[in-house]
Amino acid sequence: MRLIVDIGNTFTKLGVSDKTNKITNLVSFTNNNQQIYDYIVSYSIKNAIISNVGSNNFKLIELLKNLEIPSIFFNHKTPIPIKNLYSTPETLGVDRLAAIVGAFSLFKNKNILIIDAGTALTIDFINEKAEYLGGNISPGIEMRFKALNKFTSKLPLVSKSNNFNYIGNSTKNAIISGVQQGMINEIEGYINNFSKKYKNLKVILTGGDSFFFEKNIKNTIFANSELVLYGLNYILQYND
Repeated sequence: MRLIVDIGNTFTKLGVSDKTNKITNLVSFTNNNQQIYDYIVSYSIKNAIISNVGSNNFKLIELLKNLEIPSIFFNHKTPIPIKNLYSTPETLGVDRLAAIVGAFSLFKNKNILIIDAGTALTIDFINEKAEYLGGNISPGIEMRFKALNKFTSKLPLVSKSNNFNYIGNSTKNAIISGVQQGMINEIEGYINNFSKKYKNLKVILTGGDSFFFEKNIKNTIFANSELVLYGLNYILQYND
């Protein structure tokens, strides 16, 4: 079995894959080392890959060494099956890069737009030649709500809602509609612009808010909330 680990700021996601390369037994822990340990030792692990955008988890690193599990600690120098044309590869988040590889693993030789709706909204593009050209970063939905509250004296802090109108009829509803409809327009704008330039564009939506936007975006998209794990699994296979 292969061990796939994605360490975030709050949660650690884990999964295992077998000879079929299918990821199974997905779990998410609040970076609890005992839970992580119990999960790992319950499988016969051949090798592992770890993506870490949170704090350095030295206990996990020590655990893998003690268990003598060969491990890849994913970074911009790790060999990957695509060409990374980002001018500053060392500054590209490993979670973004893993998601890009995950998209490639699902749709090889296709133009792909990857939309990650999480803490930040990231837009990434890989072309049919397996070349990653770059992407854009803007605030995520919760960050936008918090910014309106923090940088104004009277606007309240609100959170996302599944029930909202195109135009809000109160201050609270105006914030909800403004933030959410604004992000929907932003995402649809990217999809429309890339679709005009690139043939047979595949659009993948991922991230913590992916299912919220999947329900509200009219364009044809493919939602996969575990795209980072798919990418890490593919990178581990590539380096096996």
